[in-house]
Amino acid sequence: MRDKLPPRDLFVRRLHLDDRKDVCDHFLRLDAQARRARFCGAVGDSGVSQYARSVVVPGSIACGAFVDGQLIGLAELHCLFGSWPLTAEAAFSVEPKWQDNGVGDALFERIFAIAQNRGVKTLQIMCLKDNRRMQHLATKHHAQLSADQDVVAAMLHTHWPTPSSIVEEIVGEIRGRSHMFLW
Repeated sequence: MRDKLPPRDLFVRRLHLDDRKDVCDHFLRLDAQARRARFCGAVGDSGVSQYARSVVVPGSIACGAFVDGQLIGLAELHCLFGSWPLTAEAAFSVEPKWQDNGVGDALFERIFAIAQNRGVKTLQIMCLKDNRRMQHLATKHHAQLSADQDVVAAMLHTHWPTPSSIVEEIVGEIRGRSHMFLW
């Protein structure tokens, strides 16, 4: 896997209710292989559209990677309530033409900081065994991988919030909101 720098005009921000159409459009632009990787199986347009409506809802946390005002990548954080210490699952998607370009790294770093700042102690990512990109991204960020028959689970352990994780999230939010006004 090659590690290129992200595009200079890439920015990552939290998604809001008015981003729902962009989320749906992003998922619909994923080709069959990228959809299968994101949803751990084949999903048609109607299933993608239905799922997209559930991504940005009150209480959810999702971040989008934007280039020129278009959503090209998405990271979701879903808390697994009832677990202590708190555990959350993260899911990622990046449009094929933007893969291997640093977009996944930018999303990963933001969603990891958000999880850390909310007291999540374990972050898990599930992917298909043949999803080498996701496994590479997870191990690059020091995840421990364990494989089942068809699925790989990546586990990361966070620390308590730090001044740098808090600043990272705040600066990212300010930068993201300022970009919203440009597009």
